[in-house]
Amino acid sequence: MVKLDKIYTRGGDHGETSLGDGARVAKSSARIAALGEVDEANAALGVARLHMDAAADALLARIQNDLFDIGADLCVPIHEGAAPALRIRQAQVEWLETQIDQLNAGLTPLTSFILPAGVPGAAFLHLARTVVRRAERVVVHLLETPDEAVNRLVLVYLNRLSDLLFVLARVVNGNGAEDVLWAPARDANG
Repeated sequence: MVKLDKIYTRGGDHGETSLGDGARVAKSSARIAALGEVDEANAALGVARLHMDAAADALLARIQNDLFDIGADLCVPIHEGAAPALRIRQAQVEWLETQIDQLNAGLTPLTSFILPAGVPGAAFLHLARTVVRRAERVVVHLLETPDEAVNRLVLVYLNRLSDLLFVLARVVNGNGAEDVLWAPARDANG
């Protein structure tokens, strides 16, 4: 269990921070950027939870815990001889896929793109979805960074999570009844 009795350490005052294995890295590193984006996604889900019913709140609570697992995964680089670390597992990805399928089963298929809008809860879910997509892009950058070994399931999980948030937003929008459909400009002069 984590025990934090002192919040500030002054350890980061010069632009560096510690990873879970004790290594010091620049706060501008790709790994720290990925951690920050996942943290922001988690905070966005916390705001969305304020507008959810009990079932959706419980779903998002579990996802927030998974995002902490992702943070733990990212903060301990993968390398030979490293001590075992918490890693995102395929079972967590499969659980997300099951949730997506269950939520999507009650929705009518889309015939148009939808705008990130609707009732407040749906709008906050769409916002969280875009933050997750940004976190996903930063993790891709981390995966492409030389000398950085990352659990690829982090990327897969984030990709599925953005899909789940899209579907859940439709559910919260009255199973799609409150979705705001995209109306493409039909007349550029008008």
